[in-house]
Amino acid sequence: MDFSYSNEQLALQETLQRFIGRDYGFERRRELTRSALGFSAGAWAQYADLGLLSLPFPEQFGGLGGNAVDVMLVMELVGRGLLLEPFLSTIVMCGGLIRDSASDELKRTMLPRIGAGEIKLALACCEAAGRYELSRVACAAVRSGGGWRLSGQKTVVLDAPSADYFLVSARTGGDAADARGIAVFLVAREAAGVTTLAYPTQSGGRAADVRLENVAVDANALIGTPETGLAVVERAVDRGIAALCAEAVGIITALNEATLNHLKTRKQFGVPIGNFQALQHRMADMFIAAEQARSMAVIAAVHADSDDAAERRRAASGAKAYIGQAARLVGQQAVQMHGAMGVVDDLIVSHYFKRLTMIDMSLGDVDFHLARFSDRLA
Repeated sequence: MDFSYSNEQLALQETLQRFIGRDYGFERRRELTRSALGFSAGAWAQYADLGLLSLPFPEQFGGLGGNAVDVMLVMELVGRGLLLEPFLSTIVMCGGLIRDSASDELKRTMLPRIGAGEIKLALACCEAAGRYELSRVACAAVRSGGGWRLSGQKTVVLDAPSADYFLVSARTGGDAADARGIAVFLVAREAAGVTTLAYPTQSGGRAADVRLENVAVDANALIGTPETGLAVVERAVDRGIAALCAEAVGIITALNEATLNHLKTRKQFGVPIGNFQALQHRMADMFIAAEQARSMAVIAAVHADSDDAAERRRAASGAKAYIGQAARLVGQQAVQMHGAMGVVDDLIVSHYFKRLTMIDMSLGDVDFHLARFSDRLA
């Protein structure tokens, strides 16, 4: 199998790398984390101009026809630059869900606007009692005239404070753990009965709990069928997992570079601390973990577009579990070898470590995905 990138993919990475180096420095990012919005509206508009926001959408809907590997290349640089914009939520998961499962009418309405940066979306699929189990849905959807009414609460909806629309999983039948009887609805943020409780995340982003109280939506808001929405959500989340794995690889690579540079410049007893064999061995372990993590991220990306749900889920869980372990190893070693500086807010290393921790906890942690991967083997 050929794992080399095309000239177009390399050019995409180089363009985004130049933008990060020129307009998205560490101090700029720190300012954005303290802002009301939590990210740069100007940067979001530039992503639209660069074609990043329309990358995974079909050309007939104004997109570039990219695949999950193209998204992986972008997400790796999102990690290296610690970008705060809601690319994962809006483009990868919600945009991908609409592309894969919505009606042609909804695609024509939504995808061009998403690609132009005009609207943002958030995936509201997790509930407090469900932890990472997407099938545990208590939010209820009942028929009302020609449409539906939704009531329930979703927790830790990433990027919800800036979203114009939510994609909400709701139960149309069965009990709270049934795989069937789940549907996905497009709900406008301004709809009557929708309220959000926003808060910052540990890594500088934004999330919110979303409450729906008898929210009325029309029949066109239903994506897919009223019974098989779980498969739609799982596919979107699997793609999100592959993207998170790529983001983690970008951070791991940046941490290794920062730590190696520190070992070469920090002196103790009159010599660079990188001369000490014990630290060399630890650095070697970090680089091995990075290369293995990259391989797992590639596997997840290659399978992310698969129509075989079992194959896709196995690849996503295997990558998420391994990369979560590798990220903890690299993050802890980087912080320790930087000494007390490794945890201060003024050094980017601490921000990389926080983001790796958030990635591990998002869309299923190491323990959850190890269990899911072992179940697939059985």
